Amino acid sequence: MAKIYVNGQAVECQDNLTILEATQQLEDVYIPTLCHLDLEAFNIEHHIGSCRICMVDVEVDGRRKMLPSCATPVKDGMIIYTNTPEIIHTRRTVLELILSDHPFECLTCLKNGNCELQSLSKEFGITKISYQGKKKNYPIDVSSKAIKRELNKCIMCRRCETACNILQTVGTLSGYKRGFDAVVAPANLKPLVETNCTFCGQCVNVCPTAALTEISYINDVWKAINDPNKKVIVQTAPAVRVGICEEFCLDHFDPSNTGKLVTGLRMLGFDAVFDTNFSADLTIMEEANEFIQRFTKGGRLPLLTSCCPGWINFLEHNFPDLIDIPSTCKSPQQMFGAIAKTYYANKIGIAPKDLIVVSIMPCLAKKYEAGREEFKRNNIPDVDYVLTTRELATMFKEAGINLHKLKPSEYDSPLGISTGAAVIFGVTGGVVEAALRTAYEWITNEKLEEINFTQVRGLDGVKEATVDIKGTKVNIAVTSGLGNARKILEKIEDGTANYHLIEIMACPGGCINGGGQPYIHGDTNKILQRLNAIYTIDEKSKIRKSHENPDIIKLYQEFLGEPGSHKAHELLHTNYFNREMV
Repeated sequence: MAKIYVNGQAVECQDNLTILEATQQLEDVYIPTLCHLDLEAFNIEHHIGSCRICMVDVEVDGRRKMLPSCATPVKDGMIIYTNTPEIIHTRRTVLELILSDHPFECLTCLKNGNCELQSLSKEFGITKISYQGKKKNYPIDVSSKAIKRELNKCIMCRRCETACNILQTVGTLSGYKRGFDAVVAPANLKPLVETNCTFCGQCVNVCPTAALTEISYINDVWKAINDPNKKVIVQTAPAVRVGICEEFCLDHFDPSNTGKLVTGLRMLGFDAVFDTNFSADLTIMEEANEFIQRFTKGGRLPLLTSCCPGWINFLEHNFPDLIDIPSTCKSPQQMFGAIAKTYYANKIGIAPKDLIVVSIMPCLAKKYEAGREEFKRNNIPDVDYVLTTRELATMFKEAGINLHKLKPSEYDSPLGISTGAAVIFGVTGGVVEAALRTAYEWITNEKLEEINFTQVRGLDGVKEATVDIKGTKVNIAVTSGLGNARKILEKIEDGTANYHLIEIMACPGGCINGGGQPYIHGDTNKILQRLNAIYTIDEKSKIRKSHENPDIIKLYQEFLGEPGSHKAHELLHTNYFNREMV
């Protein structure tokens, strides 16, 4: 423990804390930050001290100087002043210098209202910039169809670099150039699509400005909705129903929220509103069947779940020698698109080219996934547009729709019924748990009474469990965050892994913390609220096993035949590619 003095107040704290961390426990002390990033929940530290907004006046060992509070450890006897005139002037000067090289596009900026630089400027009452001069002039990168990169808005906080290199171990981003022209970017300023970027969006989640945002398709969707020659349908992912709550002050645990979301989508003008949970159940039918085939007949193990396009991108770039291990099942998003433009289009008598499929996803990698060439038939994409939870909230607000005041309604048929097993796809461990509920009953031909596999739940980056299926031991690993995925994949490569089934999610915590969810700036409490709400929805579901979904049963009877059939493989399965950078 260390005893320090903050603005004359004696404070005892752990001696491994920074000044910023030590003062955050004091209600009457506030130190502004910009480059600081709290990723403690995922065991990641970002104490870079690059922006100098958090400067404090420190006296220690008889010497007094200004130091960045986010990067300076406390020391016993340290005397700290957080709000002297000199400190306030220094912070203001630093902030104005940052703003002097920043584009003034706040009214049209995608992060207007969510920009930390903008918020600080308001806090400091800055109405004019004292420093005028040259501005950076980097091109805007929209090459990926998923992430928009505007380096002129980069403030060199390096938060994206920490997320990309340490949290996700992808290594796409690093410091580029020096001095005035310094930004964080890929090597040689390559477009993102020419790098090993996975488009997980964690860099977007932590960026304090709009240097990194999603590529928006809101205008394209409005245009489609208003086209009388097109029928526009929409699907909503499991994590969206809990993410959207934060934009409209909804209680995460209110069971009517999903119905309000459905009503809101109808009010926007979508011709039909469906649930990605339906195709999550469909994914389990195919993936559980594939696992059983491999497990009982000596196939390639472990089987890795394939629902997350971010982690699939990671695999293709970094572990191409393992591309035969993941399940060949498409993600629920792409399964839905394939079924919508065949089975559903035929039912309503419309040509696939005239059916527009819009996805509402918590994820940016889904935007990239929808544009992959293998997910087109006759040059018609299975999914036409992907919007994030944030983009959907923008559309609601633009249309004057407040979900808080809406009455709930039901999803449309026949692609709207789903189970509790499907909704837990939104959290880390959910896909494996859903698969086990079905695989157990298919293997044993017995009813599974206790369907909660709690050992695979929680926010831990790596979870391991052994499940007993009638005397047969099934070893399971669940990971979230690509840094943790790398550890598991390296164990598979060197032959030390002893798993039969592995779930990997690119985003820490799973889709509830996806790159397209409302900005929470590392607020672990929000992530836990989303997680617990997902499990509450599952607990209250009438049907909690994918193979008991009546519309899924009907789909196989009328169209697909059985899990793993030729038709199922044609529409619901895919291949992976070596995308290793050389």
